[in-house]
Amino acid sequence: MKYLLAIVVLIVALLHQDVWFWKDKTLVLGFLPIGLAYHMGYSVLAALTMWALVRFAWPAEFDEMEPPRP
Repeated sequence: MKYLLAIVVLIVALLHQDVWFWKDKTLVLGFLPIGLAYHMGYSVLAALTMWALVRFAWPAEFDEMEPPRP
């Protein structure tokens, strides 16, 4: 599972480079530039990726650690 999540993280990192929408003037829903709409979707994808990382790849020993004392 951790290897699959590592591949997902690499794909998400590659998708962050959206050079294909830099000069595209297409509007989504008639008012939203396509680049902004892409980044909205990318933000949702990044949030879901982070959720999956915490849910499936979080080290169990972190839950058992005590917080440092001041």
